[in-house]
Amino acid sequence: MGALRNWVSGQHENDAFHGIVDLHALTITETPGVLGDNTLKLAAMLFAVGLDPDVATVFVQSHVAEHSQLGWIMETQVSFGELSRMTQFKDKAAKREHDFVSAGLFTYPALQAADILLYDTDEVPVGEDQRQHIEITRDIAIRFNHRFGETFRLPKAVMPKAGARVMDLQDPTSKMSKSADTDSGLVNMLDAPSVVMKKFKRAVTDSESDVRYHREEKPGVSNLLEILSACTGDTPEALAAKYTQYGPLKSDTGEAVVAMLEPIQARYSELMADPAELQSLLRKGAAKAREVAAATLARAHAAIGITPA
Repeated sequence: MGALRNWVSGQHENDAFHGIVDLHALTITETPGVLGDNTLKLAAMLFAVGLDPDVATVFVQSHVAEHSQLGWIMETQVSFGELSRMTQFKDKAAKREHDFVSAGLFTYPALQAADILLYDTDEVPVGEDQRQHIEITRDIAIRFNHRFGETFRLPKAVMPKAGARVMDLQDPTSKMSKSADTDSGLVNMLDAPSVVMKKFKRAVTDSESDVRYHREEKPGVSNLLEILSACTGDTPEALAAKYTQYGPLKSDTGEAVVAMLEPIQARYSELMADPAELQSLLRKGAAKAREVAAATLARAHAAIGITPA
């Protein structure tokens, strides 16, 4: 709702780059063999939702070495204090306080800054929870440009109008997240229709009975209206006027999500049945990405004055 659908429409309006960030995933990967499988699954999903390999540049982060190289330079341009204030690090570290917390989880924003700046990015379509990461990317770029001369373009975060912050169906005051303790409030892209419907029918609302859109007073109902709005294109306020009971709202929202997911799931299954073709598409994207990334990294090296190889 907040990302993929907007990426699909945006690829025809912009020169779009979409990296599958497997190096970032190493911050929480502890089991061999998982990362490669998940990389292909995500690639299949990106193409299934409608990203066109002939239009958008879809690639795997680790296939473009410039990400790691510029990532280190970005680490030297950001302070310990700035990284310490990143909300996502504090939240994730707190959830894993009795487990191993990777240093990469702390320096994550520096590599993410490299991911963005390598492509002379103007706009980064993100959810509200990622705005802070775009702001620190801008801060790093400004500092680098001040120290070494104008090198990087300053990106800005772009928020979609609808569905930017989909909340958990069981806890509508928290965003829907894969890291939740249970997936009862989370709709996965590959959930079967019956599973999706069950989750929506069990969605938390409130003890009142009126259907109206008010995020603070009625978070559960408002979340359903926002999801239905993202599926149908109608405003949450207009949709609220069509309902007098929570049951039909839950059912209609679930059915709208099922209808949106069914063709995506069918295409995903086709792509996963041909991993060689998937890898071919990713190689094509990496070649396009490397061409742009190499030029940007060379520009950064020249600005610093690094001795050429």
